[in-house]
Amino acid sequence: MGARSKARKRAVDILFEADLRGEDPVTLVAGRVGSADVPPVNDYTVTLVEGVKAHQARIDDLISEHAEGWTLQRMPAVDRAVLRIGLYELLWATDVPDAVAIDEAIELAKGLSTDDSPRFINGVLGRIAVIADQLRAVL
Repeated sequence: MGARSKARKRAVDILFEADLRGEDPVTLVAGRVGSADVPPVNDYTVTLVEGVKAHQARIDDLISEHAEGWTLQRMPAVDRAVLRIGLYELLWATDVPDAVAIDEAIELAKGLSTDDSPRFINGVLGRIAVIADQLRAVL
């Protein structure tokens, strides 16, 4: 697993934990950076957590619009975290190709969630990827 893949996994873990605890993910990750109690936090993990938090309202709106038959609250928390990171990378991470953002999200879902989650995440991100250029133009 590459450094960025590991950073994405760590970001999912932090977003998931913050979601379940009702805490701010940026505060959570900041408390881990430089801490001797946890493994070192990659800079890209911090970038992802901060990026998701900065754009969370728009990210959640887009997920809700394109997750056919699912509300954000009804989704498993890990799927929410994976989708948030995938969508952040898809729309705001200019150095990550669209296909990589989607593939990485699918791989995270395969390793962390249910058997149905990779297909679900692929569907949501795939629908958004079709209009990604239009969305980027108005962000």
